[in-house]
Amino acid sequence: MKKLLSLILFLSFLTLGNNTFAQDEVIQDSVESVSDTSAVVEENLTSEVVQTTEEEEEIIFEEEESKGFHQAIKEQFIQGGWQFMGIVLLCLILGLAVSIERIITLNLATTDTKKLLSDVDDALKNKGGVNAAKEICKNTRGPVASIFTQGLMRASEGIEMVEKSIISYGSVEMGKLEKGMVWISLFISLAPMLGFMGTVIGMIGAFDAIAEAGDVSPSLVAGGIKIALLTTVGGLIVAVILQLFYNYLVSKIDSLVNNMEDASISLVDILVKNKLSK
Repeated sequence: MKKLLSLILFLSFLTLGNNTFAQDEVIQDSVESVSDTSAVVEENLTSEVVQTTEEEEEIIFEEEESKGFHQAIKEQFIQGGWQFMGIVLLCLILGLAVSIERIITLNLATTDTKKLLSDVDDALKNKGGVNAAKEICKNTRGPVASIFTQGLMRASEGIEMVEKSIISYGSVEMGKLEKGMVWISLFISLAPMLGFMGTVIGMIGAFDAIAEAGDVSPSLVAGGIKIALLTTVGGLIVAVILQLFYNYLVSKIDSLVNNMEDASISLVDILVKNKLSK
């Protein structure tokens, strides 16, 4: 009987131990699964935070890059000194204003000379002679039409008077085309000279600072030389920009003058062919 009781107690202890061990395994598996889920969530959150941070950094970098050029120009302008840099900037503004006005004027002065010569020839042949041709020229814009008008007004006085009138009034129209070019040339020459003057004055200030300090400090000398050279750079940039506009305007004027000369010769030939019809 005692043996039986002992066997029953032993079996009950074994069963209780197995259940406890199974429960421990289940709890351990649950803890591991929870820890794995937490790790995955943390990784996702970390990746999202990193991605958001990178996007914010890219946006900030793009904003800084867009503002960088204008901010750098502004800083260099201020460091160069407003006294000389302001005058150099004024030369650029005035030079560009004159250049744009000349470009507009010269483009408006361009005339279709072939069409004008054809209309004048038709008028001299069929539509009332010289008076009709003068009306056509008066209603046409440009220096070529003005020269034609002056030549036709002397048609009754002979070919020689027509040629003299064309030459004389051609010089007047050429002067009108070249109006304002001297100012652009002045600004082209003035801007670098102002820049060099600012550089010289800046160098004098740098040497004065060295004399006051009693020691040749590299930072002191480099800072003074940098500020001095900024005015030279500004003046050269202005001169280069205005020189491009100046060369374009000169080529445009040369083209208009050549058209005026060719058209004037053609007008004389037309008058000779039509025997100066009145």
